[in-house]
Amino acid sequence: MEEREAMNSVQTEDSTDKKCPNCGATVMFDPASGNLHCEYCGYQCELPKADDEHVVCEMDFEAALKKESFEWGAEKKSVECKNCGGVSIYDALETASVCPFCGSTQVMPAATEDSIAPGGVCPFAVPKTMAGTFFLKWISKKFFAPNQAKRNARPEAFKGVYLPYWTFDAQTTSNFRARAGYDRKVKKGDKTETVTDWRAVAGIYQKFINDETVVASKRHGDSCVKSCEPFKLDKVVPYSPELLAGFAAERYSIGLQEGWEKAQKTIQWKLKNEVKSYVKRNWHADRADSVKLSTLYTNITYKYLLVPVWISSFKYKDKVYQFVVNGQTGKIGGDAPVSAWKVILTILISIGVLVGLVALLGN
Repeated sequence: MEEREAMNSVQTEDSTDKKCPNCGATVMFDPASGNLHCEYCGYQCELPKADDEHVVCEMDFEAALKKESFEWGAEKKSVECKNCGGVSIYDALETASVCPFCGSTQVMPAATEDSIAPGGVCPFAVPKTMAGTFFLKWISKKFFAPNQAKRNARPEAFKGVYLPYWTFDAQTTSNFRARAGYDRKVKKGDKTETVTDWRAVAGIYQKFINDETVVASKRHGDSCVKSCEPFKLDKVVPYSPELLAGFAAERYSIGLQEGWEKAQKTIQWKLKNEVKSYVKRNWHADRADSVKLSTLYTNITYKYLLVPVWISSFKYKDKVYQFVVNGQTGKIGGDAPVSAWKVILTILISIGVLVGLVALLGN
């Protein structure tokens, strides 16, 4: 085991810290071309394409032994740059970074004895400059955002990061009870009201869940990352350390077991909504509510993926606002601050316009 991990470590560092044959600078992954690129002399190296024998496979959830979570920042590790000898300190879960002394890419081993290795990567497709352009267009449309905030939001500050994701597949069989409602019109005096007659129903609902995603990061799981979804999971390629060259990457801090528990909550919410539609369709009802489910999950499989995001943040009135750009689609996630003065001014202008219209109509 130790020999295999040592070998993987050497192979990873060697393949992700390639030097340009023309000028000797470190080459990095270029989202625009999908190749390794030297930003100094323009040299490009085409990466090998994944063939049918190296597809991203679904893994058996029950057979997985390493399901625990990891605490981000709980441990530190020292990393020596193979290029210049400089020593940097990283969080134990950080899997890739750049040497602050010479710019050499430092990709950590994909897994240790206690963790699961990523099975696939969604490569960056949106370059940093394009991410900045998308962001500027997005924040310029936020009318109530303070002008200072717009000036402080610098698109050049975006950092490319691969975030850890769990995806789950499962066959679900749910016993359900619900109420089917049938509307009828009732006339009361001069008015007609809608009255609903309710009927108790029950049945079995089956659904195959495909690629239910969970952000496997405690730092980003409850942030704006989810709002920049979806990622194009059909574009996932087998994990290759070359794809991480020049980018930071985060190892999962939400374990497989905890990730599955989070996925089940989302799946149950989706199933309840689908059962409502099923009840209305199957019982020819106008409404459905009070859905209660008991769900059996079988054939559970998972994938551990790394997905690309551009992350930036700025400070406004002692509060930090984070923004995320989907590294595949350019979709923006984040909440812009709101200027109280702009809101008040808009209300006053609206009141003034209404008063003016009333006066005009009165004349």
